[in-house]
Amino acid sequence: MWILYAFGSALFAGITSILAKCGIKKTDSHVATALRTIIVLIFSWLMVFIVQSQNQISTISNKTWLFLILSGFATGASWLCYFKALQLGYVNKVVPIDKSSTILTMILAFIFLKEEMTLLKGVCVILIGIGTYMMIDQKESTSANHHKSWLIYALLSAIFASLTSILGKVGMQNIDSNLGTAIRTVVVLFMSWVVVFVTHKQHTLKEIDHHELLFICLSGIATGLSWLCYYRALQLGLASIVVPIDKLSIVVTIIFSYVVFHERLNKKSFIGLMSMIVGTLLMII
Repeated sequence: MWILYAFGSALFAGITSILAKCGIKKTDSHVATALRTIIVLIFSWLMVFIVQSQNQISTISNKTWLFLILSGFATGASWLCYFKALQLGYVNKVVPIDKSSTILTMILAFIFLKEEMTLLKGVCVILIGIGTYMMIDQKESTSANHHKSWLIYALLSAIFASLTSILGKVGMQNIDSNLGTAIRTVVVLFMSWVVVFVTHKQHTLKEIDHHELLFICLSGIATGLSWLCYYRALQLGLASIVVPIDKLSIVVTIIFSYVVFHERLNKKSFIGLMSMIVGTLLMII
């Protein structure tokens, strides 16, 4: 069952990237992140009350609180970097780097969670790494809005995403996954709005296009669904397998980036995508 949750997470995560890209063409990425987090927060707490896990709050240990909060901060940092990278770069180049967090997550899971690192998993790491490199090693666009700084934000997003998975795994061990997700989202919301006010972007809220606001909200809903599936899968399964399955969202994203934004993959990028998919699927065996 946890594998089904992991695939559900991948589907909704793939849709999230496209919806978010549509919502940050003119809107500041930090403001968009803060707004969509409100939607995720509402959605996640709604699920808490549906499954009636709110009563567990009083029983949460200090260790669980610590790791949930740290996981929330890591998620917030990852989101802020990821959507900034999406705003500056192409979807089919930013997403592969973000999904390469699988490699770091597996290494951290082996070191800190004592999850087994087999020869097959080692081969999978190599395939995913090669695939990621081939997908991003393309000629840079001469477009004015395609800045090289997207690469830095994308790399930071991957690093923080890896930390999120490990911290979230530890924090979810003795708590309902829906409640854990909701608590983490409170931290993300706080962090994202602090960034908005620190960067003095709050005045842009009244200038947001209604069309982009709709996509921002829809991306928040998709994220909420992805999170609920993802952390349920993390709670029930192995982090070193759940994370790779979740990263298959790249397939959904690439397909939609072609349909919506007409972003095409060249032959080298396509081979890289296949390498990432094969490495990910072998991980599940």
